[in-house]
Amino acid sequence: MRFRDRAEAGRELAGLLSDLRDGGDLADPVVLALPRGGIAVAEPVARALAAPLDVLVVRKIGAPHHEEFAVGALVDDDPPFLDAGTLDMLGLTEDALAPAVERERRELHRRERVYRGDSPPPDLAGRTVIVVDDGLATGATAHVALRHVRHRDPARLVLAVPVGAPDAVHRLSAEADLVVCPHRPAGFSAVGQWYDDFGQLTDADVLDLLHASHGH
Repeated sequence: MRFRDRAEAGRELAGLLSDLRDGGDLADPVVLALPRGGIAVAEPVARALAAPLDVLVVRKIGAPHHEEFAVGALVDDDPPFLDAGTLDMLGLTEDALAPAVERERRELHRRERVYRGDSPPPDLAGRTVIVVDDGLATGATAHVALRHVRHRDPARLVLAVPVGAPDAVHRLSAEADLVVCPHRPAGFSAVGQWYDDFGQLTDADVLDLLHASHGH
């Protein structure tokens, strides 16, 4: 199983979520993408559901000298989530990660300003909130996203990803009311291995997809 690109993955998710909506399971939906990669998956989903599309900027906290390896994540001004087991395994302390947390918080707020400008985040209370990303590896960013959204009183909280590591999907099933993940391959090492085209998106790409969605 491989996707050609994120748009193809988004169309597959859109079909599954449309079936759920038609069955009455996704009342009053709003789609929140985890940019940058998640926005290209989320746009076809929002279009298929005729739902508003917005972004929830989450930043991964990487291990020192191995920044692609997530030891935690942060969202908005919430306290950072740090995986205690991973910190122990790597011999890291919260104090040692403080510079990385500060750096990622600055980048998070920069992206929020670029993507949203002066617009406030959407009111999620009483709605079905569908959090979309391009895949789950450790699940750290999705974890903080779901926790953050839960505190905003959605009627239902759904995590939708095209592909994910089976253990991450299992863990996040405790955070969301429903996890939609059609592909859970064994031997999962990185999200990009399941895409032919996994090029990095730019801020301009994110804005283009948001504008396209708002134009529908």
